[in-house]
Amino acid sequence: MMHRRSFVGAALAAVVGSCMARAAEVTVGTLTFTGGFLRASPGTAVPGAGFVTIINRGAADRLVSFASPLCARPELHTHLTDNGMMMMRRVAAIDIPADSVVELKPGGLHLMLIGLFAPLKQGTAADITLIFEQAGPVTLHLPVKGPGAFN
Repeated sequence: MMHRRSFVGAALAAVVGSCMARAAEVTVGTLTFTGGFLRASPGTAVPGAGFVTIINRGAADRLVSFASPLCARPELHTHLTDNGMMMMRRVAAIDIPADSVVELKPGGLHLMLIGLFAPLKQGTAADITLIFEQAGPVTLHLPVKGPGAFN
């Protein structure tokens, strides 16, 4: 009997896990958001970071900002290399060209959560609202992965 319960539990976990994986992909109008996540933070002194792939199957748009109840100052950022030194810089907006894929990923464009109100804990999830010029606000429920997560 114990073996059967273990099997049923494992089967249920697989079904729930696959539903969660599908729920991670969100489509609003011509924009599809996939693979989004936040990185766990060791505390509140270090900013948090968020990543997502944006697939645009329509006209050009721009990500102009984002909102989050997790931090005092949400900013759009990119990574730059200056004299061999990698650093992050705030950007005013992120262009989403027509019929394109734009990746917000480690080492590139990303969401920066400055002034965290609480640490981002691995295994939890939180809402982030991306704000576009054309599409307007889009809220994503992103999982928090480990501190060194790349996808």
